[in-house]
Amino acid sequence: MLTGFRFYPTEEELVSFYLHNKLEEKRLEINRVIPLLNVYQLEPWHLPKHSGELCRGDSEQWFFFVPSQEREVRGGRPSRTTASGYWKATGSPSYVYSSDSKVIGVKKSMVFYKGKAPTGRKTKWKMNEYRAIEEDFHTSIPKLRHELSLCRVYVVSGSSRAFDRRPTGLAQPPREAMIINQENDSRGGGATSECAKTLWASECSMSGESHAGGSNLQMIKYCLEE
Repeated sequence: MLTGFRFYPTEEELVSFYLHNKLEEKRLEINRVIPLLNVYQLEPWHLPKHSGELCRGDSEQWFFFVPSQEREVRGGRPSRTTASGYWKATGSPSYVYSSDSKVIGVKKSMVFYKGKAPTGRKTKWKMNEYRAIEEDFHTSIPKLRHELSLCRVYVVSGSSRAFDRRPTGLAQPPREAMIINQENDSRGGGATSECAKTLWASECSMSGESHAGGSNLQMIKYCLEE
């Protein structure tokens, strides 16, 4: 990463471009940006040294692809306990939207506690876990992709800047500095928007309009609550 630039993807880009391409095993160079790592096997303060090329030297946030645990594949809950503490979900899962207001994923927020549950001490380490929601090609019903999640690990800095907004006035870095970026193709949409177009569900369909997949989206969100 060139001096003065920072890897600062939006939530839409994380889900519709990075996570989507990883799930489809496309663009192997994505591993240089976001590595595959079971973050629950390490203490959060040890994670930064395992981050990708674009996050090295960042003092606030790091990104990882996290494979599903065997117990999770069998229908159980994943283990989020480390040697010194545990990750605890906070609040309810929320949807991730594309720029055209379609639901493309689900986000779960967690906080790391030192010690044993339920008397652990809350720390400044937090995590956002993203999972992709995609439309089934045959049934048009939205389904949650379980194979892999994308996690953003970060330290609470006290800044009021929202994660999903790029810093005001930040110039777009040169193409060669990003390694992986949205592609401009002949259709004009770019990689992120093209991926987003294949995903499903408008906000209005979930809030009242009749649709075959609306109830399924609510069930996906409900099943992720702990």
